[in-house]
Amino acid sequence: MPTLQQQNKSKKIIFLYILILFAFGVFLSVMLVTVLKDRHMPSLYAKESSRAQRGNIISADGFHIASTKKLYKAVVNTRYIDPQKKDLFVELFSIYSGMSPKAIRKRLAKRKGVVVLSYNLSQIQAQYLKKLSYELRRFKVFMSLKNPRTGLRSVHGLSILESGESREYPYGKLLTPIIGYPHKLEDDGYTFVQGVKGLEKRFDDELSPRQNGLLRGKRDVASYIILNKESFYKRKIDGLDIKLTIPLSFEIRIEKMLEKMKKELDAKEIMIAIMDAHTGRIYALASSNRYLPKKIRRSDYPSLNAGMIEYSFEPGSVLKPITFSLLLEHHLVNPYDLVNGHNGRFKIGRKVITDEHRFDWLSAENVIVYSSNVGIAQLAQKLSGYEFYEGLQRFGFASKSTPDLIYEKVGSIPSAKRLENEIYKATCAYGYGIRANLMQLLRAYSVFNNNGKIVTPKIVHSFINEYNEETLTPEFDQDQIIKRETAARMKKILIKTVNKGTGKKAITPGVEVGGKTGTAHIVERGKYVHKYNTAFMGFANDYSGHDYTIGVIVVKPKSSHFAAQTAVPVFKKAINIMIEEGMLEPDVIKQPRSTDNGLH
Repeated sequence: MPTLQQQNKSKKIIFLYILILFAFGVFLSVMLVTVLKDRHMPSLYAKESSRAQRGNIISADGFHIASTKKLYKAVVNTRYIDPQKKDLFVELFSIYSGMSPKAIRKRLAKRKGVVVLSYNLSQIQAQYLKKLSYELRRFKVFMSLKNPRTGLRSVHGLSILESGESREYPYGKLLTPIIGYPHKLEDDGYTFVQGVKGLEKRFDDELSPRQNGLLRGKRDVASYIILNKESFYKRKIDGLDIKLTIPLSFEIRIEKMLEKMKKELDAKEIMIAIMDAHTGRIYALASSNRYLPKKIRRSDYPSLNAGMIEYSFEPGSVLKPITFSLLLEHHLVNPYDLVNGHNGRFKIGRKVITDEHRFDWLSAENVIVYSSNVGIAQLAQKLSGYEFYEGLQRFGFASKSTPDLIYEKVGSIPSAKRLENEIYKATCAYGYGIRANLMQLLRAYSVFNNNGKIVTPKIVHSFINEYNEETLTPEFDQDQIIKRETAARMKKILIKTVNKGTGKKAITPGVEVGGKTGTAHIVERGKYVHKYNTAFMGFANDYSGHDYTIGVIVVKPKSSHFAAQTAVPVFKKAINIMIEEGMLEPDVIKQPRSTDNGLH
């Protein structure tokens, strides 16, 4: 029988076994919980993303008119900054970022925790600050702190993050409002832009980023991604660059000239378009009224619309050559037919038609040369309503002038039935009762300088991808609007109009210049008032094969309501600039100088 001492020893051994089993059970339980519970362990994998950016708008001579700049923000958690090294952090961040130490301390003092020190860091600043962030860690400027929830220690230093993008316009007001402007949008804290007007809106899909970049894979001890067959890479694809047909230096000179002429003529606005007569390529599309796309003020609101396509008006006498060409095309008039000028006053129905200058008799072509309302009103009666209507349609009126611009106001033309009425036929013949914009008139006048074929104004030359591969925009079809013979005759009449008629101030020795003046009353609140738009539509050609169709509109000039004293001088100054830029090469031997001046 066991003794008391042996029994006590057995109890101790059993208790020890129970204790060991309990400890082992606790250990297994802890291990099980550890295995099953989510743990905050550093990931073995890392990923880096990079945002693709909006494409650029580039001039014909290679200058970036609109471009995108990436913006970065600097973020720091103040709790992790070692108090003894705070001054060092402030001084270094000031040197690398360009911010004043005072501004940095002010931001750090605002709150404890995550603080954004700067939202608008450039890409170069961001690169330098990323290097600084690494050095600050190395010199232990940031402390290691324990997370009260997880119990794990970590260091949060200086982080440099992409915050968005900014649209930049290095040349300020250049080419506005044609370029247009964007507005800002936000996606998950990232700011980007989207086109609202002009080319920025019209080609928003082409300019917009195609694909953001992504790099994902295992990381090394320094948290850099290891590039191997297990890593995943998706390259970023930026938006397409758009190359224009408009050279920067020429556009700048034209715009400065318009600004000066606006003041001289005391006009509300002056617009000009200069186009290659055979290809439709636009070399200048300018307005005197422009704005800064990034600093639009309330006073800029009227200038946000591209008047070249969004300002529709009654064109006045610049429509007479269109009417006359339709008469020639239908063999309804001979240029040498005599027309009664009725001494400048002629009544059709209840309407009295008047001329600025009185004529007794004049030839049919001189109706255009000397801009006789009475003459063209009588000649237009030879056209049927359908012939007139269909002809205006073929010349491009009441339809879009170019697919390269957006929000065009196409204007209107009277119906064929209405044009059967002799009064409507007469007034439409000299440019009233019809509405058009500058680009429509430019396109119509291209017919006279392109052997009877109509060209479509073209502003975008090509698209360029991230590999610098250029894709040309397609050429537009050129329809034969009138016969070559008709176009040639009209061209001679328009040259005669400059040399002997209302466009004498456009004469340029050695350059073939033709065109037609136009002055039209403006309607306000349903009534014609003593305010005018003046126009000069025509062409300038040299003997080296450079042929241009050019259009000028002067809105509400106060100095004079005659196109010969407003629109024609603008046209002439544009020709002079073209000669200086080498776009026209005068041959003074082939065309004599004329010093005579016209007024109408």
